[in-house]
Amino acid sequence: MAEHLMRSISNKQDENERNQVIGLRKSKRTDFKKYSVLPGFGLTMGYTMLYLSILVLLPLSMIIFYSSQMGWTEFWNTVLDPRVVASYKLSFSASLAAGLINMVFGVLLAWVLVRFSFPGKKIIDGLVDLPFALPTAVAGIALTTVYAPNGWIGSLLGFKVVFTPIGVVIALTFIGLPFVVRMVQPVLQSLEKEVEEASASLGASRVQTFRKIIFPELLPAALAGFTLAFARSLGEYGSVVFISGNMPMKTEITPLLIMTKLEQYDYAGATAIAAVMLFMSFMLLFIINFIQWWTNRKFISH
Repeated sequence: MAEHLMRSISNKQDENERNQVIGLRKSKRTDFKKYSVLPGFGLTMGYTMLYLSILVLLPLSMIIFYSSQMGWTEFWNTVLDPRVVASYKLSFSASLAAGLINMVFGVLLAWVLVRFSFPGKKIIDGLVDLPFALPTAVAGIALTTVYAPNGWIGSLLGFKVVFTPIGVVIALTFIGLPFVVRMVQPVLQSLEKEVEEASASLGASRVQTFRKIIFPELLPAALAGFTLAFARSLGEYGSVVFISGNMPMKTEITPLLIMTKLEQYDYAGATAIAAVMLFMSFMLLFIINFIQWWTNRKFISH
């Protein structure tokens, strides 16, 4: 009798605990729906997914669909053609170099714009966004004119820039600069100078203050800007085709090869190359985002 009573009491306690858990979950759902920032969560989420599907997922799925119409042999022969492989190397290496250059000098430019006051500051701040508004073809023509052997800058250099991989890097650096500057600027503006002054008052040098206080705050934003600049450079076409010269195996970028195959009505070949670029871009962006996450976690833990 006592065992039966104890068992019934235990069952009632378990049932009460289950009811409490279920009630807590329901209250959380109710609170989420009640206090959600977005009114009508179901409708807004549905609209968001529809919007992304039409603009992003559906076009990308068409790349896989058209490239899948090729046989494996034809697919590999297309994407591993020596001319195509050379374009991969140029596109990714030039984009990486341009992203790293922008990461360094973009942070420097953002630092100057935030920390110093000087005549013409607003003009320079506005010029940073010029690559966003300027048509890429216009940028390509302007860069080609300036860096040509008889151009204002090209005539002063002791080496050739136009129709070389260096010209490609310069064009990609031009179009990627605003991403780093605009990502780093708000972080610098939010940094309190009192913290740096406190660090200096405690005996820290300028290098130690930058390494211990400023750098951990800037690094995530700089990596985010680098990621955006790198991704933007991979798909750039208009500003590169003029300054590169489009010489096969030397200065030919992958987007140009895709356009060439489309002009030849080789849609399967164009989508096959695009699918490889898409896959490689996803992998590199995943690695960069993982590094950014690991960096944030490391500095936060410290």
